[in-house]
Amino acid sequence: MDGTFPLRPAQSISDLVADGLVRADEAPVLERVAQDFRLRLTPQMRAASARSDGVARQFVPSAAELIQRPEDLPDPIGDDAHAPVPGLTHRYPDRVILHVTKTCEVYCRFCFRRETVGDTGHLPPDQLQAALDYIARTPAIHEVILTGGDPLVLSARRIGDLVARLAAIPHVGVLRLHTRVPVVAPDRITPALIDALRQHPSVWIVVHTNHADELTAEARAALTRLADAGIPLLSQSVLLRGVNDSADALEDLFRALIRLRVKPYYLHHCDLARGAGHFRTTIAEGQAIMSALRGRLSGTALPSYVLDIPGGFGKVPIGPGYVTAQARGWSVTDPNGHQHHYSDPER
Repeated sequence: MDGTFPLRPAQSISDLVADGLVRADEAPVLERVAQDFRLRLTPQMRAASARSDGVARQFVPSAAELIQRPEDLPDPIGDDAHAPVPGLTHRYPDRVILHVTKTCEVYCRFCFRRETVGDTGHLPPDQLQAALDYIARTPAIHEVILTGGDPLVLSARRIGDLVARLAAIPHVGVLRLHTRVPVVAPDRITPALIDALRQHPSVWIVVHTNHADELTAEARAALTRLADAGIPLLSQSVLLRGVNDSADALEDLFRALIRLRVKPYYLHHCDLARGAGHFRTTIAEGQAIMSALRGRLSGTALPSYVLDIPGGFGKVPIGPGYVTAQARGWSVTDPNGHQHHYSDPER
């Protein structure tokens, strides 16, 4: 390859062979993988994958995806178990997830919704209306989370219409969008899209990114456009073996994000998605990494390390413990591993 890539997404194994991202002799087995789990890399991620294994491993199919493990689940976080109407997940009393589309700009090889993404396009109008009706008649819902797929694959017109409809529901105080688009398809972050997002007074964007090498110059510019527009930015990452399972890799990522005015929010333990077992670390490994980061990074740059309990029972923090109960008071471990005594007030 001459270092240039077509200005279109890669959607076939032959595209990846042409890019030099897989060998021709690997193609037959990878075609089997692509039949089960969709393949798509934007032009930006085609180029980034050629430069970085930390990016390529997220998007380029692997024969390891054909390995099924006993613990693998088709719906790892239990979306279907908490769906009052199609397209809506209501797991926590005060917030819902609205799956506005099953389409993504890229298909991650570890995705916990990989069984369903790409199966259908946008949520049909009647189902979207039913979801909005449910939200409107449920005053406990304070926050609506748009996801999919990726909500920012929708046109600015569609997004603006949906945001305005949600803004018209008085008890919906916060609207959150979970997306990879600013990183993997940064050209979609246009003035028209930003205007569409401003239809609601409290819009937050949570950007999914896992490795500093994803943050190309174009991605950094897109995130800057959003921050300059006054839209609060958070990030969520997944702890992935062979991608970012070291304190050094995550420190680089979180420092880059905080410089871009993106607050690291969640580091997810990898879910039990079918065919993604080779990406999973142990919880103990994740805790050790988070413990190391506590001594290196300020609190602004540290996310919460969380596990989405399989079956739909919600997220819980699983970071390292720093306090241990004693007969009188507590033993507290500092970031350097030293122990200190702390006493509660007398009652």
